[in-house]
Amino acid sequence: MRIGIGSDGSGFGLKGVVVEHLKQSGHEVVDYGPGEGEQPEYSATYARKVAHAIRDGEVERGVLICGTGIGISISANKVRGIRAAVCSEPFTARHTRENNGSQIIAFGAFVVGPEMAKSIVDAFLGAEFKGINGGEFAERFAKIAAIEDEEIALADQAAQA
Repeated sequence: MRIGIGSDGSGFGLKGVVVEHLKQSGHEVVDYGPGEGEQPEYSATYARKVAHAIRDGEVERGVLICGTGIGISISANKVRGIRAAVCSEPFTARHTRENNGSQIIAFGAFVVGPEMAKSIVDAFLGAEFKGINGGEFAERFAKIAAIEDEEIALADQAAQA
């Protein structure tokens, strides 16, 4: 699987551990930054890069890491069609993919250690969305997408007024 990854400065060290783990597990990894020796920017920069890569079909799933996972996931969720969830253990990582079709997981380097991060990533990547082709979570997924569409339409109307 082709995986996009990004972090801010707080998550940079853990990102390296996760990248190595993904490669050892046979995945192709696209690192959206920051790179070694780069001055890291705020987490929203990297969240946007990974979210756009998923939206544009460059990668299949994404992993984002900041101090807590919260800011970077909120930023990713601002990109239309993206569902990112903060996960601190494997159970929620698996369920966010299976039940909500999340394409991105986020976690915090201040919250989880290297071994837990690997377990979270493995659970997420090993799960499949159960809403495909009318699966049991298709209706939930459709309702979430409808909220997004309605909010975008309201914002467009407000901008035109």
